[in-house]
Amino acid sequence: MNKEVDLSVSCYGKVKGCMYDLVILPWGATEPHNLHLPYLTDCILSHDVAVEAALLAKQMYDIHCMVMPAVTMGSQNPGQRELPFCIHTRYETQKAILTDIVASLYAQGVRKLVIVNGHGGNTFKSMIRDLSVDYPDFLIASSEWFAVLKAGDFFEDPGDHADELETSVMMYYHPELVNLQEAGKGDYKKFAIESLNEKVAWIPRDWSKVSEDTGIGNPCKASAAKGERFAKAVAEKYAKLFEELVNGEIYPE
Repeated sequence: MNKEVDLSVSCYGKVKGCMYDLVILPWGATEPHNLHLPYLTDCILSHDVAVEAALLAKQMYDIHCMVMPAVTMGSQNPGQRELPFCIHTRYETQKAILTDIVASLYAQGVRKLVIVNGHGGNTFKSMIRDLSVDYPDFLIASSEWFAVLKAGDFFEDPGDHADELETSVMMYYHPELVNLQEAGKGDYKKFAIESLNEKVAWIPRDWSKVSEDTGIGNPCKASAAKGERFAKAVAEKYAKLFEELVNGEIYPE
């Protein structure tokens, strides 16, 4: 990274008299994350990565981004929604939320929105295609912050839920919210059908048959240093994306 980001800067932008180039919408879920992370982990991390990226975009490219509050409504697999206080949000509900946000921003003159998704169960492609019919001059991009870079380049044994990656990044941003001593091992079972493991076809995993502690991947090797390295690298990628979306052409002439 070329410049250090001062995270002591307030996350709350001044609105009066300011023009913003792009809006960032963090989106997560409300669900358990093994036994050592908060239920709102997906929301907290997508928001914090978005804020760091927005600050970096301002410092490096003079791009003004507004980071919205994270949406807490995520789509859950069978076996998750039966867990205490795990909230499953239907596709129709998520689409209604996104539609209302886009309609509000459009009326205010905003024309560019980037969704920073923190929950693997959320998918926005069909929603964005529908919204492009109603708002053809409104650009909506969707991204999963945890998949921007290869996890294997930063972590020893990454999984895909409450694992070394998520735990490390939470330890970087909010060490007070991590109790690694209470963490389960994150052991999980694959499908018995090999074709499903090979992704010939997809079905939702039944969480009650996959994981005993809701984790997928052992978090024991997590560290704040690993989380910082990954989060900063992801934020730099996002900052460049924001600059390109604001100043560049989407298609070649």
